Amino acid sequence: MTDKEGLRHHSGFLTEEQAGKLFAGMNEVILAGEEMRRLRSEMITLFAGLGWTQETIARLTGMSQPAVSKQVTKSRPGKPAPPPGVALEQHDAPWLEGRLWGLAEEISETLHDDARCTRLVDALGRGRKRFTPQNVDALRRLVEQDLTEHRADLPGSHRDAYDVISRGLDVPTETAVAGSAQVRRTLAHRVQRDRLAGGGR
Repeated sequence: MTDKEGLRHHSGFLTEEQAGKLFAGMNEVILAGEEMRRLRSEMITLFAGLGWTQETIARLTGMSQPAVSKQVTKSRPGKPAPPPGVALEQHDAPWLEGRLWGLAEEISETLHDDARCTRLVDALGRGRKRFTPQNVDALRRLVEQDLTEHRADLPGSHRDAYDVISRGLDVPTETAVAGSAQVRRTLAHRVQRDRLAGGGR
């Protein structure tokens, strides 16, 4: 037995595998926090570029006005970039992923967290999992199962929205669009949830 194997199995504390899992969990939380800070910075810059006052942004974000001012000054290289569109019917992959995320949250809440998609959509929303192709595919399958198993409990608008989103994800457009993937997912998530709450697709 090598020294490394001895430490791994007989340290009397945590094994190397256990410690690896422990640190991996911490790293996920730290990385999620960093990604959320970057997203908030992008959104602050976006709203400032649209003419929102720093006082309003500070109130909405819970930040101080000087902190918002510093963020805007640091992030704005010149004239603001064109804002992303917020029409529901857009067909690039990040936008469709955001719509799927919003739909899955609506399903989870409608079913009082008793949905197959609840754990994954919660992990995606909290940054514990990322919007990889594998996780998006898994979320699609879970949403499809929820829509099938709880047909009587979910509005028809949920199935209609899923059908549109699923077809789009099968062949997303490749055209250049304004905004980073993370910003577009976040905007689409909000727009989709608002539309479903209003009874639309």
